[in-house]
Amino acid sequence: MDNKKSKWSWSSAIIGAASAVAASALISAKPKDPTFHLISINFTSLKLNFPLLDAEVLLTVHVTNPNIAPIHYSSTSMSIFYQGSLLGSAQVQAGSQPPRSCQLLRLPARLHALELAHHATRFLHDVARREMFLDAAVDIAGTARVMWWDHNFKVHVDSHVTVDPVFLDVIDQENTSELEVFTAAALGSEQ
Repeated sequence: MDNKKSKWSWSSAIIGAASAVAASALISAKPKDPTFHLISINFTSLKLNFPLLDAEVLLTVHVTNPNIAPIHYSSTSMSIFYQGSLLGSAQVQAGSQPPRSCQLLRLPARLHALELAHHATRFLHDVARREMFLDAAVDIAGTARVMWWDHNFKVHVDSHVTVDPVFLDVIDQENTSELEVFTAAALGSEQ
């Protein structure tokens, strides 16, 4: 049996606890990709673009910010594709989102009938099957504030959405996003 006594040190305990807190903060502060899900598509109006009608729709998108920092983002445009051709675009207004939160964005979009006319045979086939494939892409840039520092970021989102072209119901979707966070040094070298 060893009779050596271990000496308790408050400074060592405080340093150990601070290290554990700092390590845990770094692990939870690692930026995570936000998630985007298209909830619904609703017609808002039809515009005569002789000899065709363009459609204005409202896209409802569910966005989740899983990060511990609030984000502020600038306005941008989401491109919507059908059969590889640009069908239209939706406007994303500048805004912000609190940390670890979800919100619904309502994005006005305009779809050009001329592009559908270029793919009339395929579109009629999709209507008959009641299944249409749309692709969308958007780049969102903004800042996230962590403590006293702003970190610039850019998120690229690609969506592949299956829609019922008759009732515009969202049948299925696959979304991928890629988050890029810029440090102050990287920003200085880009400018």
